[in-house]
Amino acid sequence: METLVFLFSFSALGVLYAMNTIPEFQEPYVILEIGVAVLVIVFFFYYLITRGNPPKDVLFFVFAEFSFTCVIDLTSALEYDGVVSGFMEFYQKTGEPYLGTAYGIMMCYWDGVAHFVMYLMMISRITDRRAYRTLGLFWAGSLCANMSVFITGIVAGKYGSEIRPAFWLNFFFLLMPVWGAVSLFTRPKDRPLIGGYNAQHAQSMKLIWRPLDLVLVVLLLGAMAFTTLRGLVALDSRLEACSVYLSQYEPYLKDPVGYPRVMMLLLFFYGLPLLGAFVYGLLKPGCTWMSDWTTFFAGVVIQCQWSHIGGSLHSRTTAPFHIPSDAFWTVLAANLLYAATPVLVALRVHSNPYFFLKIAPFPGQTGLPISEEKDTKYKDK
Repeated sequence: METLVFLFSFSALGVLYAMNTIPEFQEPYVILEIGVAVLVIVFFFYYLITRGNPPKDVLFFVFAEFSFTCVIDLTSALEYDGVVSGFMEFYQKTGEPYLGTAYGIMMCYWDGVAHFVMYLMMISRITDRRAYRTLGLFWAGSLCANMSVFITGIVAGKYGSEIRPAFWLNFFFLLMPVWGAVSLFTRPKDRPLIGGYNAQHAQSMKLIWRPLDLVLVVLLLGAMAFTTLRGLVALDSRLEACSVYLSQYEPYLKDPVGYPRVMMLLLFFYGLPLLGAFVYGLLKPGCTWMSDWTTFFAGVVIQCQWSHIGGSLHSRTTAPFHIPSDAFWTVLAANLLYAATPVLVALRVHSNPYFFLKIAPFPGQTGLPISEEKDTKYKDK
């Protein structure tokens, strides 16, 4: 099935070429109508071909639908960068001109490549009746962050006065990952939540005897400081540290397109509490929620940092907002480390989860003698 989805998704190129060729299809409201019609047609296409053997998971249709739009986003990014032509010229003028910003281009690359691969992998797992919850949470975090920053940045940035009808299609792409995230969070976990002797042993060790966790705690504290600094810069703080960082390290945070500012505020108000919670989860045994939230937040930060780093380096960002040459490697290293930290924490939680499991009660832990405890169990039966 994933092969069919992959191949059918490229039929989007035919739709784009037709719209780019026929002037009647290039009016703002017509673009919105065609966009809605294409989404409906793609849904019914997959509904009809799977009617004989319907997928057990309704998110299959979301992933198949979004695979189609991934090709559109990738084509948009490639055309803005001059790699291809003849597909998206109309959309640049009367559709969504803000896709031509550095952030918009990098966002489209991420959607057209990273999300496309995720969709095909999740479709394959759904078809084979295999679990995909962890990958699904990573995708949900990535796309929720993507669309939250994108929509808010359009309204709050310099393109707020250039909103066309096609803009409203973006809310569909925001609501679907939110719904998907809620659905995935409420499903049973792929792994057990209760551990035995291994979990008890892991949880008896102090932080000083867990060097990997100690390093991750230090990285998380550094990420919290970095998030706070950039959040205060986005809030126009007059602290000297904020002024120095903005002028000498990341002037891109004040790019009038608005996306960098919105992203820093998103991470400041929502990411900062999560980073603090992860520190707590590495110190306090039995935090079963760590596996889900570290995965979700890893998706958030990877997507944000890809678009942020790429946008600050892209040629479409005007020169005054580029990273100063004397601070280039420092800023790049800091941003890469910031992106890697949540991923490393998520990998740590999933690779050796014993510290984060609840411990199953052993005989004698109820406060009763072992013989009485057994008698109690038999009576309950």
